[in-house]
Formats: sequence, structure tokens, C-alpha cells
Amino acid sequence: MKTNGITLIALVVIIIVLLILAGVAISLSIGDNGIFKRAKEAEKIYTEKAKEEEEMLDNFESSIVNLETGKYVGGQFNEEKGVNTPKLADGLIAVKFNEDGRMEDVKKLLYAGCAKAVLNYSKESNIEITEEVSQKFGKSKILVSYTDTGSLEAHKDLLKEYVSELICLDKNQVKNNTGIPTICSLEKATPEEAKEILLTDHVSGLTGNVINDTIEDTFSQKISLAKEGVLVSACEAAMKWSDFKLNSDQMLPVIVQDYKTNEVLMMAYMNEEAYNFTITTGKMTYWSRSRNELWVKGETSGHYQYVKSLTADCDKDTLLAKVSQVGAACHTGSYSCFFQQILQKEYNDTNPLKVFENVYAVIADRKIHPKDGSYTNYLFDKGIDKILKKLGEEATEIVIAAKNPNVNEIKYEICDFLYHMMVLMVEKGVTWEEIMAELADR
Repeated sequence: MKTNGITLIALVVIIIVLLILAGVAISLSIGDNGIFKRAKEAEKIYTEKAKEEEEMLDNFESSIVNLETGKYVGGQFNEEKGVNTPKLADGLIAVKFNEDGRMEDVKKLLYAGCAKAVLNYSKESNIEITEEVSQKFGKSKILVSYTDTGSLEAHKDLLKEYVSELICLDKNQVKNNTGIPTICSLEKATPEEAKEILLTDHVSGLTGNVINDTIEDTFSQKISLAKEGVLVSACEAAMKWSDFKLNSDQMLPVIVQDYKTNEVLMMAYMNEEAYNFTITTGKMTYWSRSRNELWVKGETSGHYQYVKSLTADCDKDTLLAKVSQVGAACHTGSYSCFFQQILQKEYNDTNPLKVFENVYAVIADRKIHPKDGSYTNYLFDKGIDKILKKLGEEATEIVIAAKNPNVNEIKYEICDFLYHMMVLMVEKGVTWEEIMAELADR
């Protein structure tokens, strides 16, 4: 009886304790400062920040073009969007950050598609993040703008180690050799002045309105500079217009492909004027039969096509153009004009590079727009050490699978490895295009 009494008392005590704990838990959960309320507030803040970030990226993505190689770069600055927009230049550089430079600002620009980010060295905050952003994204992605070489002296060692190029905003300062390749920004300059600057050893290019006044003047200047031995992004044709067999309208049909994926984008026509203009400018130019005039693709829409190659067919009566397409090729807004399917049989249309780029794009998007429960976001949250650990594990599993007679096992392990490798690529800011370029040089 005594034992039962003790047991009963103990049970009552346990119930009382549980009730107290339950009350405390409820109070913590639903009170003015409860868990539920704090969670709801946190969700609201996260949603607002995510929306702000998405809007910012949308603004960048609407006008960003990758920087092309060559001596000329640049464009005209768009104050509203905070980026340079290309008019005649071969590409652009995004140049505007928030008032206080932060790693996040650089990250958003580069993940949005900018080839390079520019740190304005008139702001102390940008100087402070130089090492951090360079180690994160690579030296090749980071440039510095300045107006006075004197302002660079105190940071000479920092610049040489972590910056790939400089942008000089004052032509009077550009001849002061910093030992780092320098792009000169010019509003106005005579052809002679431009040539003199470009022939300066450490100058790697020009940017600014000096190359955006008129198409004709700019590209005739390019040709002139090329003859002087200056490296410029000018094209030279191996075939003259007279070498082609023309149709009844004295024109040449042109099939246009994406140079990366080989996707067919559109079909148009060239006359002699359009052909020569394409060769001279490096921008796809056609003859509009409906308007009866020269048509520089993208001149009104901004959806330029930069020439990568032109190839004639065996009869020399059709051209195949491979291009870097900005935006959509089709006037409907579709990337390709060929989207109305008529007939299709089953076949394997897998393009390896396209698959890689699609998976890479999803991984990059996860980094910008995290999703609950995403394994990719779990890896990014854990950081570089976790990513490297998983990559090493997957590499080891490939070796083990290779000893297994079941060939399917090694396929699965290679896929796992490639996925984790792409997570690492996104984390370090390395693109497939850069990898392919490096492989092509070997």
C-alpha cells in the first residue's frame, strides 16, 4: 500500500510538471514574443529581401551582355539600370554598386551574367573588399576604376595580386604606367589621340562614348588602327561577295545558329551591303525585304548577334552564321524563331554542353534564390569545406565503382561527381565557357 501511495504521488507530480512545461511552451509559442510570431516575422523579412534581390537581378539581366575579347570594350552608362548598355561596343562592363561596396553587390552582378565587376577606388569600402571578392570569384573577374594614379600608389601590392585590369577615367592619367593592363575611358578623342593611347604599352583597350558616336566612324577607325598594328576586334573575310552564287533577288540566304549549342535561331537574307557591313562591324546585318533597307540585328531591340564564324556551303549559295546571341532572336520574344513543331519522331537530342549549362544554371539559381529542403542550398550553407569533402567522396566512389563489373554503377557515380563539381564551380565563380576555353588551349 505504501508502494502504491508513493507511485500515485509520483504520477501526480509528473503530471503537474508536464502541465507546467506545457504552459511554458504555449506561452513561448503564442506570446507577444513567441516562437510562432518570431518565425512569421522572419518569414516576412526573408520574403521581402528575396523580392528585392529578384527585382535587382531582373534589372541587371534585362541589359547585361558578356564582355567580348578584343581591344575595344565599353558602352553607354544607363543611370536607371546602373549598367553600361552596348551601342557599338563589343560588350559591356557593369560599373555601379550601392553606396557602400559589399561582397553581396559583386556577387549579384556576376551571378546575373556580368563578365567582370568594377570597383570604384574613390570609395574606401570598395578598396576594403578587393581581396575578398578576388579570392571568391577570381582575379580575372575584378577590375578597378580610378581618376588619379596617385590614389593607387598606397594599394599597389593589393592591386597587382588581386586585380586583372584597371579602368582609367582620366585620359591625362593613363600614360602613368601602373604595371597593370589599363582600359582608358574617353568621352571625346581624335583618331590620332585614340591611336596614341592604344599604342601605349600597358593600355589594353578603350571604352566610353569615343567609340559610340557613329557606327561608320568607329569601325573605319578600327580598320585604320589594325593597319597600324593595333590589335582590334575586327573581322576579315576569306571570300568576296563576287565569290557567291546569288538567288534571283541577288541575295544570299543566311542560317543563324547559337555558337555554343548549335541551336538554329533564325533565317534571313544578305545583299552585298549587308555582307560587307557584317564583316566590317562583327555584328550580323541583313537586308530587310519588307522594309527594303539595311537591318542591323538588335539595333532597335538591343538583341544583337555578334559574329563568331561565317561558313559557306558547298555550292556557295547559302551562309551559315554562328553567333553570340543577346536576348531573343525571334521578334515574338522566343529565343529561336523555330518553335512551331509540325512533326517529331522519338530520338535522343541530348546536347552534352547544353545539359551541363542547364544544370549549372539551376545550381547558380539556387545560390541566388535558396529553396527550403534543397540539397544544393545545404552544400552552399555549409561552405567550401563541405563541398570539397563531398567532391572527394564522389571521386573515391568513382574509383570503387570502376572495379565493379556493373557499368551502370560508374555512370551514376560520375553523374554525382559532376553535380558536386558544378556546385564547386558556382561557389568559386567558374563557368563552363571558361573551362572549355582552357581545354581548347591545351
